[in-house]
Amino acid sequence: MEVKRIAVLGSTGSIGVSTLDIVRAYPERYTIEALVAGNNIDVLERQIREFSPRMVAMENAETAGILRNRVADLDIEVLSGVEGARSCAICADTQMVVSAIVGAAGLVPTMAAIEAGKDIALANKEVLVAAGELVMRAVRNNGVRLLPVDSEHSAVFQAMAGQRSEDMRRIILTASGGALWHWDSQQLCNATPQQALAHPNWDMGRKISIDSATMMNKGLEVIEAAWLFDMPVEHIDVHIHPQSIVHSMVEYIDGAVLAQLGVPDMMAPIAYALAWPERLPLKLEPLDLCKLSGLTFYPPDNERFPCLCLAYQAVQAGGGAPVVMNAANEIAVEAFLREHIGFMDIPRLIQGVLEQIPSQSITSVDDIIYLDTVARNKAFKLSKTLKFKRSM
Repeated sequence: MEVKRIAVLGSTGSIGVSTLDIVRAYPERYTIEALVAGNNIDVLERQIREFSPRMVAMENAETAGILRNRVADLDIEVLSGVEGARSCAICADTQMVVSAIVGAAGLVPTMAAIEAGKDIALANKEVLVAAGELVMRAVRNNGVRLLPVDSEHSAVFQAMAGQRSEDMRRIILTASGGALWHWDSQQLCNATPQQALAHPNWDMGRKISIDSATMMNKGLEVIEAAWLFDMPVEHIDVHIHPQSIVHSMVEYIDGAVLAQLGVPDMMAPIAYALAWPERLPLKLEPLDLCKLSGLTFYPPDNERFPCLCLAYQAVQAGGGAPVVMNAANEIAVEAFLREHIGFMDIPRLIQGVLEQIPSQSITSVDDIIYLDTVARNKAFKLSKTLKFKRSM
């Protein structure tokens, strides 16, 4: 069996750590060539000493310098910044890149990996949200595989196995509802970051957990699914499914609905992407349907959680609107986590930025980077004007 050589972008985050758990469990199948991380020096150093990558990159030069001194006893190249991440993504012997950097920061290294002919296990929604047309064209032109890691898109991918894409009627993405799904409007206005971060089913990073609570996570997934599966967004629906057992469904033209079920654990979709078309035996708790009290589904409440509607509106507007929406959301989430704005200010800020920046065509990654910067600046300025005071 040939050993698959992997680069992990976002190795210290939840997806990256789970990916390395799989590599640890199957050393005869996988080896690590490169790692990219933010600024968590301690975790990255431990990963370096265990998995012996050829090169690593950190977000900024200062932390990279500290790490370089710590691992001076090892034969490893320590890089930094966007160019460092790009170099790791195109590392010569790498066959697959796990793209798990959160946010638009994952775009440049992921595109570089595709253009270098690397297969992609994609866990970064924002790459396709911001640059779906460019990414999918590059995938086709370079003959690489783009395998979804998000549990929802992995479920759709699995439900399509052996089926004809032209027989698909619609995609149904399921959503847990996040930490605040049962809260009323007044409660939502007063939600704290700690409350919004307390996801009932999934162990995710801070930004993704807030996106789950606002339903923006599902909006990003709708856009991602449209590009991944070549499906118009009007044929992609969202159902709230609090148990997180049915990970998503595909409805076909004869009325059949194929669903993928499993315990809520990201190890399964990550392993499926790494091993495809094979499956790996994982030590996960078996799904016992007889022990479940029930599987329930609800329509999303767009009045209390307007971010999902904003995502549909952005993708239907086309051009740079999804780039603007995504950039504004990243700034809004960070402002909420710092308690500079309230929970319900997140969609207000996103809508305000979308209204300030007219839709424009996107022809290159440089166009996306420029528009992303403009949108972030406007979102930051707008966040300063929002007067937030939590009610007691």
